[in-house]
Amino acid sequence: MRVGVVTFPGSLDDGDARNAVAAVGGDPVRLWHADEDVQGVDAVILPGGFSYGDYLRCGAVAHRAPVMRAVADLAKGGGPVLGICNGFQVLCEAGLLPGALLRNARLRFVCKDVPLTIENATTPWTRSYAAGETIIVPIKNGEGRYHADAAVLDQLEAEGRVVARYALGQNPNGSERDIAGICNEAGNVVGLMPHPEHAVDDGLVGGTDGQGFFASVLEAAATPA
Repeated sequence: MRVGVVTFPGSLDDGDARNAVAAVGGDPVRLWHADEDVQGVDAVILPGGFSYGDYLRCGAVAHRAPVMRAVADLAKGGGPVLGICNGFQVLCEAGLLPGALLRNARLRFVCKDVPLTIENATTPWTRSYAAGETIIVPIKNGEGRYHADAAVLDQLEAEGRVVARYALGQNPNGSERDIAGICNEAGNVVGLMPHPEHAVDDGLVGGTDGQGFFASVLEAAATPA
């Protein structure tokens, strides 16, 4: 399976995302922000970092990059798209996911391992996990506080579109209802604030708890609809 990873000016974690795809047997493809197509890939990852220096707002410039038109087309056609950290911010700015990511509570950058509870294990990015499973994944952000109005939050809850939450009492940034990740109505577009690509190697501190996000999309592609 060919998984495209977009590199924007200011991306930091695109290399790690490609390595994570390769670690589970996928074929990572480097996509450039100025590309006008996604080179026929089967899925796309928007990685973490500071795209375009996070000018205006995080993701506000990146969502207008030429490649994002092709990413939106892939998403609308049912193709799996995962936005991690800054990628989550880009997806919200692009209107592919609802809500916004605001400055962290206490206005401090947070960098640490956090326990996540997988709420929705049916998306192409989470099917390797079990609903209710708790994993440990690193987080590093200054604008990671998920926010939406009450009506949107209620809709996300009612439709099972909260993909992951910070474990009880472990919310690192003040996100509404402890939300760490959500998906669109179809379930193929997922935004996640923590960094599973930093938790795919037993030889590193993060362990392999994040590997399931990347294994999931390969499994989804191999499973007949």
